[in-house]
Amino acid sequence: MEKKDLIPEEHDHKKTADFARSHLPSEDDLFALAELFKVFSDSTRIRIMCALSETEMCVYDIAELLGASQSAVSHQLRLLRASHLVRTRRDGKNIFYALDDDHVNAIISMGLEHIRHTKGEKDNG
Repeated sequence: MEKKDLIPEEHDHKKTADFARSHLPSEDDLFALAELFKVFSDSTRIRIMCALSETEMCVYDIAELLGASQSAVSHQLRLLRASHLVRTRRDGKNIFYALDDDHVNAIISMGLEHIRHTKGEKDNG
């Protein structure tokens, strides 16, 4: 192998960086996205959202599922509502929770698909 084969072709780093910069979301959108992913960083909230991806539930149902207090579940649901990840529906005295929309379900599904895929790569590697 000749020495010239080891030298990479010329690459315009500034042009590449400028292209990427021109396609980045706004700083406000990037901040909001980072805040959204912070909400996903808690396994209790993830468990709640996974359960709600299957069926709507009230606080009592979720507390039973998690083996947690209603107060703790209510706190997590407040955070999820504030982030527009869950919505409520009132039926008489009961309030039922569900995922806010299909986007939330897609985020959860894609995240699970990704970790299962990378886990499979590690198991096979």
